[in-house]
Amino acid sequence: MVTNTEVVSPASNGVDGGCCKSGPGYATPLAAMSGPSEKLIYVTAVYTGTGREKPDYLATVDVDPNSPTYSTVIHRLPMPFVGDELHHSGWNSCSSCHGDASADRRFLVLPSLISGRIYAIDTKADPRAPSLYKYVDPKEIAEKTGLAYPHTAHCLASGEILVSCLGDEEGNAKGNGFLLLDSDFNIKNRWEKEGHSPLFGYDFWYQPRHKTMISTSWGAPKAFTKGFDLQHVADGLYGSHLHVYSWPGGEMKQLIDLGETGMLPLEIRFLHDPSKDTGYVGGALSSNMIRFFKNSDETWSHEVVIQVKPLKVENWILPEMPGLITDFLISLDDRFLYFVNWLHGDIRQYNIEDPKKPVLTGQIWVGGLLQKGSPVKAVGEDGNTFQYDVPQIKGKSLRGGPQMIQLSLDGKRLYATNSLFSAWDRQFYPELMDKGSHIIQLDVDTEKGGLSINPDLFVDFGDEPDGPALAHEMRYPGGDCTSDIWI
Repeated sequence: MVTNTEVVSPASNGVDGGCCKSGPGYATPLAAMSGPSEKLIYVTAVYTGTGREKPDYLATVDVDPNSPTYSTVIHRLPMPFVGDELHHSGWNSCSSCHGDASADRRFLVLPSLISGRIYAIDTKADPRAPSLYKYVDPKEIAEKTGLAYPHTAHCLASGEILVSCLGDEEGNAKGNGFLLLDSDFNIKNRWEKEGHSPLFGYDFWYQPRHKTMISTSWGAPKAFTKGFDLQHVADGLYGSHLHVYSWPGGEMKQLIDLGETGMLPLEIRFLHDPSKDTGYVGGALSSNMIRFFKNSDETWSHEVVIQVKPLKVENWILPEMPGLITDFLISLDDRFLYFVNWLHGDIRQYNIEDPKKPVLTGQIWVGGLLQKGSPVKAVGEDGNTFQYDVPQIKGKSLRGGPQMIQLSLDGKRLYATNSLFSAWDRQFYPELMDKGSHIIQLDVDTEKGGLSINPDLFVDFGDEPDGPALAHEMRYPGGDCTSDIWI
């Protein structure tokens, strides 16, 4: 059942974030770059898996430098249940609905990776203090579609919402697929045609002008929910494929095997320009950035365009440490690509004006297992060990590694959290269980390239009222470069 928790009257359309007078969002990606500066961030905050029997919550963070509550959590919306594991988030409506004057970006969609609930959060009535509108019950999802472990949510131009689900109720990858919800969060059906489910599920992105959607592969929930075990990779419980679908038909047209160069392909992004037929996917375990592109015969190919070499290390669980590219994004003008190495601890900026040949233009270490003071040391080619300098912000040491990132519309401010998934946080960065996450912000040089730390913003989730929490994905009320798709 879809469970209502509050009666909400129909929303008037009005201006979405002050950007337009038709539907939500912006007419083009370049128009979005002229949108207002972000003043609030919604971030999923997690207690699931930390040992604290508290519900996960949606935190509202003030990022307006002119505000007296700048760099603080100003509101917390706890979910009604314990054990959800809030993770990614999306919108009920975005720039794909810009031409629909009846559409309204009102509800933030919060899939719960472990419990399977999907929450709809009303951000319109009071953007600084969102409220719970309703949730989709996981039992009904499983009964009607066989799906569980919801992950990525994207709004569609039709007003519907598409959610990737990573398995069935037992945690088998074989049961994964895509859940289609109507505009009021009622279950419609599976989106993909019968017999066309992906091998594994995770992220997806669609490019309507090319009649294509491509999805990625994490692993079987029964494997990744227990922490990362390299044996599970050998046992075939993690993926290395891209799934190319007809859009909006839901027929799998091509299965692309990335092989060892693309183990655990997680986040995927097309270029924002809807006419472009290329994009990137981050192979997390292989630590490669892979470009995919359409051929003249309408098939799709791929090539590795960035390689992050593993580092030889001492005092770690393996003799070599991958960077582990767990998140990336593309600026709205398609000029820069940013990604994180969650284990190595750096954030990188690349110029991608030539998509085939990214050029490194900025790099900064903001955490990781190799920062000075850590027992883990990297070993150089000369046999000498080394570690990275990681600065403090507002007197606080940076914990964990950079994980989810979000870019301002104008491309000049990059925000980062440091929690990946509670079971993996506990395994690789156990101090997060006791000290919690944080949000930091980097200033971006969009002319020559380069990244530098903003010393004035440090949101410490170690100081939360119910104890240290894990902060994951971030969203702006008016949309951003990872939530909005143009048609």
